[in-house]
Amino acid sequence: MTSLREFIAELEKIGEVHTIDKEVDWNLEVGAIIRRCYDLRAPAPLFTNLTGYADTGFRLFGAPAALSAPQHQLARLALSVGLPADATGQQIVDILADARTKPGIPPTVVASGSAPCKQNIMLGDDIDLFAFPTPLIHGNDGGRYLQTFGTNIVKTPDGSWTNWSVNRMMVHDKSTLACLLPKSQQIGIIRAMWTEAGTPMPIAVALGVEPGLVVASGMPLPQGVDESHYLGGLFGEGIEVVPAETVDLMVPATAEIVVEGHILLDDDVEEGPFNEYPGYNATVSSLKARFQVTAVTYQDNAILPVVAAGPPVEEDDTITGTAAAAEILHLLREAGLPISSAWYNFEAAVHWLTLAVRADWHETSGLPSHELVDKVAEVVLGGPAAVHAPKILLVEDDIDITDLDQVVWAFATRSHPDVNRGEFHFERKLTDPLGIYLSAEKQHSFSAGKVIYNCLLADLYPAGKRPVKGSFENGWPVEIQQRVLEQWTAYGFSEAK
Repeated sequence: MTSLREFIAELEKIGEVHTIDKEVDWNLEVGAIIRRCYDLRAPAPLFTNLTGYADTGFRLFGAPAALSAPQHQLARLALSVGLPADATGQQIVDILADARTKPGIPPTVVASGSAPCKQNIMLGDDIDLFAFPTPLIHGNDGGRYLQTFGTNIVKTPDGSWTNWSVNRMMVHDKSTLACLLPKSQQIGIIRAMWTEAGTPMPIAVALGVEPGLVVASGMPLPQGVDESHYLGGLFGEGIEVVPAETVDLMVPATAEIVVEGHILLDDDVEEGPFNEYPGYNATVSSLKARFQVTAVTYQDNAILPVVAAGPPVEEDDTITGTAAAAEILHLLREAGLPISSAWYNFEAAVHWLTLAVRADWHETSGLPSHELVDKVAEVVLGGPAAVHAPKILLVEDDIDITDLDQVVWAFATRSHPDVNRGEFHFERKLTDPLGIYLSAEKQHSFSAGKVIYNCLLADLYPAGKRPVKGSFENGWPVEIQQRVLEQWTAYGFSEAK
């Protein structure tokens, strides 16, 4: 799907959009409804009547990549990457990891006159960020957050690398945004290049883009890799882009809203507080980068996607966790390690990465588990891909690592409570600074300890003697299983889901 509108139309077909025509206040009410939708796994709310903006046609789209109904709980994520609505988590991770081995396809430049994002243009004194129904999302937020689910576009001063990423941005005044641009992230690295050159960094923020672009923007690809090229490789065709109005950048042609400008030098503004992915109420504001806006372009009746970040499961978990797991799986495969799949368990708020190891890993590698742990750590903890993984579990792939019940059972029963067998600690690894357990020193250094829990069994038992899960599938003869399944409703039970 090449636009947010196509995505919403597909979600409507499966009952995963709920249009709210009743007047809803952008001031906190929108955020509370979105949070309630997360908690209930309700359809994504599409707000069409915002207090004070009823005559503008502007709309808000909440929970754009949250979990859905049980029969297709990953529908919003699956459709974003070109899979059927009922695709599994491992299928989604696999297709994203497989795309890392494909040659990238660059964007296709189209005429500005045919680009939906150019239907309306604000320049100079006409720029007014308050023209949009940007919500005050949480009760303790420091301001109205325009950027919670868009993509930031920057490139290096020499033009050799364009980076697409997702970082929060708060409206400061009618032509200024306050931006979180961490130094350890690629957007921060590129900003440092512009700062060293003594020039404000050109930037564009595309809001309401085609859904796959947000997934790619949340993926920890290596430095120098263009996320739009990766997305082109995933789908087999380049995304459509047009030149920005006031900066030397290309922007998605089907974006709902594009904000252009520069990140100024040594001119910060107050930003926050804003609730983030660890799931706790934020209470502290601080000085952040000033984004001076030089142009805004937008579609008629533009739709702004909104994420109400907080406790899982929300888009920080589904987008960041899934995209990072795919990159980690790619790196482990590239290193020749016997890993079947990778998954950030959503319920753990991107703090808990589980890796499924092939059942024959011990026989094929000849390694004891502690050596496999070291090899995994060398690949996973050696770079930015696992910045969100303070805790990693290794389990054999008889466990469905996307099923938290199975993962908890495996962790509880297979990991020995001994530092020489069950726990392996690694100090001073690259870490996201938002973990609430980190000291101020660790937060500012972007460095902290991490742990890998060894839940592997194959090197503890001789071949054929490894404990087998006493499940329905393993504990009864096939004919008994079939009889029970066939007679399930005859026993008086409702149809199994």
